[in-house]
Amino acid sequence: MSTEDHTDPRGALRNRPVHVDALATRVISVLSDRQAVSVDGLRRFVLDHLTRAVLNPGMYRADDLLEELRGHRVTKDDIIDNYVPCVAREMGYAWSADEISFAQVTVATLRLQALVGEASRTMHFDHKTDQGRLHVLVLVPPGEQHFLGASVLDAQLHRMGCEVSSSYDEDAGSLTFRLMQDPPDLILITCARTETLESVRRTVQTIRSAVGDDVVIAMGGAVNGDNRELREKTGVDIVTRRVAEAVSHCTAKPAASLRL
Repeated sequence: MSTEDHTDPRGALRNRPVHVDALATRVISVLSDRQAVSVDGLRRFVLDHLTRAVLNPGMYRADDLLEELRGHRVTKDDIIDNYVPCVAREMGYAWSADEISFAQVTVATLRLQALVGEASRTMHFDHKTDQGRLHVLVLVPPGEQHFLGASVLDAQLHRMGCEVSSSYDEDAGSLTFRLMQDPPDLILITCARTETLESVRRTVQTIRSAVGDDVVIAMGGAVNGDNRELREKTGVDIVTRRVAEAVSHCTAKPAASLRL
């Protein structure tokens, strides 16, 4: 009996070994999975790969992971702006559902923060010398632990050409001294929980006492609530999750001073 393949009039092979069809089906399935998107519109395959990388208890190198993601055609901007925040949110949901431990979330968050730092460090910015540079202070108030969000903000602001400094869990005295020595044009306060809104309010009072109304104060983060109510409770000028909106609000204010 002949084992040669026969071709129908349209050129399709008949009598192919079963394992060939199985392999083709598997390839199509893998390609389909790689194209699937999450509810945030991101590639599910990349999100899963990034999640596994930061949760894996083995060795971790942010530069190696960055190269892997770049190999999957993910830009550094996308990593900072979209993939890292999305993975952080999903890990938060998993922790709330007791699917992963607090220790795992802590280590993975530090790894994501290192990845953001590596992506930002290796980006090249072409700032024109004839444009003013906005001085921005990214501030994590006492009682908050939203350090990853602050790292993302830092990277986004640098990309926009801003001069950026950071304040983490500073007491009123230290913050006052910092502001009087080097007053910024814009302060971005990160807030993830309604429980820390009172801490934000006290921080805003410290800022106003130190530098008055010349500085624009914005609050962002995962905290939920009506923006007007959040402004009234905290005393900030603007509540937004978009850093570009906060920067635009600042540059549109006549009192904002741009540094050359």
